[in-house]
Amino acid sequence: MAKDTFLNRNPTPTLKLGTGLLDLSKAAVMGIINITPDSFFEASRHTELDAVLKKTEHFLKEGAKFIDIGGYSSRPGARNITGDEELQRVVPVIEAISKNFPEAFLSVDTFRAKVARYSVQAGAHLINDISGGELDPEMFPTVAELNVPYVLMHMKGTPQNMQDAPSYENITLEVTDYFQKKVHQLREMGVKDLILDPGFGFSKNLEHNYKLLQEMEDLHIFELPLLVGFSRKSMIYKSLNSSPDQSLNGSSVLNTIALLKGAKILRVHDVKEAVECITLIEKMQSA
Repeated sequence: MAKDTFLNRNPTPTLKLGTGLLDLSKAAVMGIINITPDSFFEASRHTELDAVLKKTEHFLKEGAKFIDIGGYSSRPGARNITGDEELQRVVPVIEAISKNFPEAFLSVDTFRAKVARYSVQAGAHLINDISGGELDPEMFPTVAELNVPYVLMHMKGTPQNMQDAPSYENITLEVTDYFQKKVHQLREMGVKDLILDPGFGFSKNLEHNYKLLQEMEDLHIFELPLLVGFSRKSMIYKSLNSSPDQSLNGSSVLNTIALLKGAKILRVHDVKEAVECITLIEKMQSA
């Protein structure tokens, strides 16, 4: 019975990435690279291309399967920037990583269809949208046209207002209803490869986050890979009266819980530690 909780909960998920397929029967790690001056975790900020390439090489050596590149800070209350500024930040980086590390699977973290399109043309393999298509009506049609995997995340509002007293009667039920409608809409448009992200830390207070984590297994009803992103977030450091810099251990704890509940992708700032979580959980499950 225990062996049914990690590797065998769902049919073996695969993703079409470029010309190949990625088998997600074993969970994978997505390393975060922010091309921003204001992301909440200072060590994740990179504005120089040489630093980005060194970080990418470091992540890949540590075992990252994905590199997630974002040019728009989505921390609560973040400054809004234009689409053109976001494009100027991410496209040259995606081109450079694609050229220097052709083996890397690249994800673009954006809610703008134009940025998604140009990023895929530059070499990105999947689109990671925090807004679930809510902030740009052209996102879903663009994803369908580009025929690339899409990370569908749950969020209410915008990064500027999402933490203004978020309210739910039943957090897990509301997130499930949200995914049901969005998945149906995307399937009707012909989108094949979908990944669900419950959106921990987005339009949710501490109680919402931990309740959603407790009940995360309910989201397997969709039989789609689950991506989680806890890394160094306030749901950790506010609970422990610490800071993002002191939240690596807490990140590993929550990543481990999520793996036991069937998560397939860990989006993190610390790749080595996340890979170790996967290795040890897999060792236990295969015993």
